[in-house]
Amino acid sequence: MPIEGIEQPDILEITPSLRLRRYDGHFSFAIPWYRDAATLMLVDGKNEPYDLKRLERMYAYLNAHGELYFIEIPEGGSFRPIGDVTFWQDDMPIVIGDPAWRGRGVGKRVVTALVARARSLGFQTLHIDEIYSFNEGSRRLFESCGFRAYEETERGHRYVLSLI
Repeated sequence: MPIEGIEQPDILEITPSLRLRRYDGHFSFAIPWYRDAATLMLVDGKNEPYDLKRLERMYAYLNAHGELYFIEIPEGGSFRPIGDVTFWQDDMPIVIGDPAWRGRGVGKRVVTALVARARSLGFQTLHIDEIYSFNEGSRRLFESCGFRAYEETERGHRYVLSLI
């Protein structure tokens, strides 16, 4: 149970063509996302590719702190992961790993659905630990969902959304 006292659903359907699937320990399909130079800059602010061990450590950390999901779309009669997101009150890291799906509103639909989940769980606020100053896409995404910058960090800003 990643968030104490809260049961994580196996599937969160956002639309018939977009869903979140609970992390199940299988993630090798995500390695190309975390070896892509552009993705790495947005995620870590540097171009240091992940190997399977590093990806496993990252997913173990995220899964221990919140609800870790793969973002999936239907394809060929089943669903295919195109990214990942972790939901908890202190952060909401989201990666659209498949570049073909960036800039198509997927992130906005995912964040909007998770904000609605936070409200239904009675959360009063949500925080984003840091968005790098150069990551304009993430800044626009979270600001369009009502988050506001409240503290400057060395490389960007922390964000908060009041749910009350």
